[in-house]
Amino acid sequence: QVQLVESGGGLVQAGDSLRLSCAASGGTFRSYAMGWFQQAPGKEREFVAVISWSGGTTYYKDSVKGRFTISRDIAKNSVYLQMNSLKPEDTAVYYCAAGSRMTTNDEYDYWGQGTQVTVSS
Repeated sequence: QVQLVESGGGLVQAGDSLRLSCAASGGTFRSYAMGWFQQAPGKEREFVAVISWSGGTTYYKDSVKGRFTISRDIAKNSVYLQMNSLKPEDTAVYYCAAGSRMTTNDEYDYWGQGTQVTVSS
């Protein structure tokens, strides 16, 4: 059983940056692909970014390419989402997830509780 705890969310202005962290415990972190998802008010949860178990492959949804960067530190059992040039439409609860394969679907085995990101205009 893997436990995931996100942190780093907050209230920022448009154009600012935030770095989200997700700390994993209770499992073999290095064997999982790790994803970030977002859920805006009144909307379905949707894919943001994913990184392979090795960290060698990443994939992003189009609207965050060039602005967001996903990374992982195996030694720290952590995955990160660096978010730059934030826009009001990035406002959402952000969740990290762990799964056996890289996918943009929400077919992950483990989920964190989420961290709120609010971007004001």
